[in-house]
Amino acid sequence: MPKNRSGGGLSPTQQAAKFLGVSVLAGAVMAGIALPAVGVLGLAAKGSVESFDELPANLKTPPLSQRTTILDADGGQIATVYSRDRTVVDLKSISPYMQKAIVAIEDARFYQHGAVDLKGVLRALNRNAQSGGVAEGASTLTQQYVKNVFVEEAGDDPTKVAQATQQTLGRKIKELKYAIQVEEELGKKKILENYLNITFFGQQAYGVEAAAQRYFSKSAKELNLQESALLAGIVQSPSRYDPVNDEAEATKRRNTVLQRMAEVGDITPAEAAEAQRTPLGLKVSQPKNGCITAVQGAGFFCDYVRAVFLSDPAFGKTQEERAKVWNQGGLTIRTTLDPTAQESVQESIKDHVYQNDEVATAATIVEPGTGKILAMGQSRPYGFGKNETQINLSVDQSMGGGAGYQPGSTFKPIVAAAAIEGGMPATKVYSSPYEMDYPTPVQQCDGKVWDEEGIELANENESEVGPYDMKEATAKSVNTYYVQMISEIGTCPVVRMAGKMGVERADGKALDQGPAIALGSQEVSPLTMAAGYAAFASRGMYCTPVAIESISQRIGDQTKSLAVPKSTCSRAMSETTADTINTLLRGVVEDGTGAQAGLGGRPSAGKTGTTDERYAAWFVGYTPNMAGAVWVGDPAHDRQMSDITIGGVWHDKVFGGQVPGPIWRDMMSGALADKSAPDFNLVNIPDRPEREPGNGNGGNDGGGNDDGDNGDGDGDQSNIGGLIGGLATGGGADGGGGIGTNGGTGGTVPTPTFSIPSGWIEGNENGGTNGNGNGNGGDGGSWP
Repeated sequence: MPKNRSGGGLSPTQQAAKFLGVSVLAGAVMAGIALPAVGVLGLAAKGSVESFDELPANLKTPPLSQRTTILDADGGQIATVYSRDRTVVDLKSISPYMQKAIVAIEDARFYQHGAVDLKGVLRALNRNAQSGGVAEGASTLTQQYVKNVFVEEAGDDPTKVAQATQQTLGRKIKELKYAIQVEEELGKKKILENYLNITFFGQQAYGVEAAAQRYFSKSAKELNLQESALLAGIVQSPSRYDPVNDEAEATKRRNTVLQRMAEVGDITPAEAAEAQRTPLGLKVSQPKNGCITAVQGAGFFCDYVRAVFLSDPAFGKTQEERAKVWNQGGLTIRTTLDPTAQESVQESIKDHVYQNDEVATAATIVEPGTGKILAMGQSRPYGFGKNETQINLSVDQSMGGGAGYQPGSTFKPIVAAAAIEGGMPATKVYSSPYEMDYPTPVQQCDGKVWDEEGIELANENESEVGPYDMKEATAKSVNTYYVQMISEIGTCPVVRMAGKMGVERADGKALDQGPAIALGSQEVSPLTMAAGYAAFASRGMYCTPVAIESISQRIGDQTKSLAVPKSTCSRAMSETTADTINTLLRGVVEDGTGAQAGLGGRPSAGKTGTTDERYAAWFVGYTPNMAGAVWVGDPAHDRQMSDITIGGVWHDKVFGGQVPGPIWRDMMSGALADKSAPDFNLVNIPDRPEREPGNGNGGNDGGGNDDGDNGDGDGDQSNIGGLIGGLATGGGADGGGGIGTNGGTGGTVPTPTFSIPSGWIEGNENGGTNGNGNGNGGDGGSWP
């Protein structure tokens, strides 16, 4: 004796047998269901049974894709993103009117039949046979739900979507078998709940909650009778019955639903008539999908979070796996973005660089010691219009950015760190002429050398003529000093130090190893520079940048936490080296090229940078608790920043301390307003010693003879004379310009604390290089 299912009715096997029996009698009308009668009458019942039996026993139902919410560090919403705008709700959170309306118009016998409505199949068969086409379908709500599951599983793959919706007998057989399973396992109420959550309602709204918000700006629970009827009517053809684009057609369809509800007894004829007379009452909310909707200019940060998710193996072994999780959505992503810092960045950018300026700016703030990205903004907003862009000017190309920008002199502290880490004293002196050729050869990694002669470089101003020590050369950003430094230490220590600080090219290529690296010739991104300088601020510890604090994912009615990538911190340099760099760079903002970026009483350090031809200008700086980078330039690398108006201010020439510096000052001041103001661990870097003056007149670049007499040549107060005084047992001092008197005892021989390149000192024992000597050399000065 056959078994009845629990609660009455036929078992799944009985339903299948009964269904197949009817199919045989009806010419195997498996679906009767939107298939023309002529297309199914010839189907053999045997083939139908075999196809039916070969199907897997269980329907795999993927989690419904939902919107993802991205939050800042304080829990405030930055943006919502989704592949399908959907918020899953339970049945008690859906208006009873909505439940009745969808059943009335789509499957009025839903609560009376099983997975297959046999009366509906025969009725549809009869009407379709009479019309010779598709006049009526017979799919139950359960069958429609199963079809939507196939569509959901297909995702955004057009081929799979087509396969999931094609009108073929094979698909109908598959749909029917799974409908039987679903009826057995879920029951009517759960099927209705799932159906209302999965169905497409047009206008990018998936599920009834998103539809209620889109068309009426309210929740599904608050829908009234006529609103419910409108939404129920849309389902059959979301484009045809779209109330936003065709109000008349949508009204007719709504009224049909109301009439049907009256016919099946859900409402009275009077209620239907009254509802039919009301206007649609739309209160449309525009779709708010994606990073373009982000608050406080955080669209680019939002996009960076997405790029991190899609690229990090923590969220899936392959790109396809990660994309599937992202598109499935239902994520709540709490990020590192500090709302106060973000607001400050955007306000500073808005004050200093306008959206329609010929050039743009990008700025990023990172927390030393953690790698947390606290803020990220730019003057050209996230968008598709004029003076808008989807390129994140703050990050590397692989993360949605461009090919990067030459950092100019902001790279010099990395060179200095490499030299100091290798044992060079911060008192190191180089001749640092105004102009010179790049020295050759320069040692590179793997034993190679750079050896290209005749390539000239010069300092920014002709007045910048050495010799300089490291402190003064850094404050004044002297190019020739740093080129001489890299000539001595080679490029390999610099490349290695850059690597330890996370400073790499924005296009992903390896750093070139020519001596021009000392002047910032390699294109990098603002985020890279901010994170690199954060290593100075944290006394030598570099931490990889991170944007995500935590992620939870809702699947159905369950919520789980996902593992997120953590910052990796490693020692890039010793504490002593970092403290020395901090001391050098503090001088830059106190009385050097970055004076306009100073934060008043708050300890800060930083470096300016301006590239050749002024295609880019930078300021990268930090306090012990925040590091920030600001770039200004033309992303297309076409407009040089000479004779240009930026932010309403005219500039004949743009310098790093002049435009980026004040942006950095203002954004950091606001970001740090409620933060403590710790000091750096500074070191003592002695000023370059001055020799004691002699009492005679030494010749220019020359000196007296070894015995301290006959120091031919008129003194010209050369700034070089004082350096060489006392290097021999006697010599002419850098005197005052008169005629030297007879020399006395020669100066003492000190131990030099710096090197003098060969050939730099010219002349002979008896006269200066430019001498017209007519007197004897004065006493040789001693160098303390």
